[in-house]
Amino acid sequence: MIAIRLPKEIEIRLSALATSTGRTKSYYIREALLTHLTKLETIYLAEKRQQHIRAGGAPAASAKTAPKRRAAK
Repeated sequence: MIAIRLPKEIEIRLSALATSTGRTKSYYIREALLTHLTKLETIYLAEKRQQHIRAGGAPAASAKTAPKRRAAK
C-alpha cells in the first residue's frame, strides 16, 4: 500500500471523476501510473545512465559498438 499527498485541486478533480463514473479513486490513480510509468522509467533511467557516463563510468556506445536494429518485416 502506498499513501500519497495530492494538491487539493487534483484531489477534488479525482473525487469528482470517481463519483461521476462509479469507479474508485484508487482505480484512476492506478490507471494513471500504468499509463505513465514506462515513460518516466525511460526518461529518468536514461538520465541516470547519462550522469554515470559523464562521471567516467561505462563509456557510451558508439555507432560501431551499438547493436544494429533490424527493420521490421
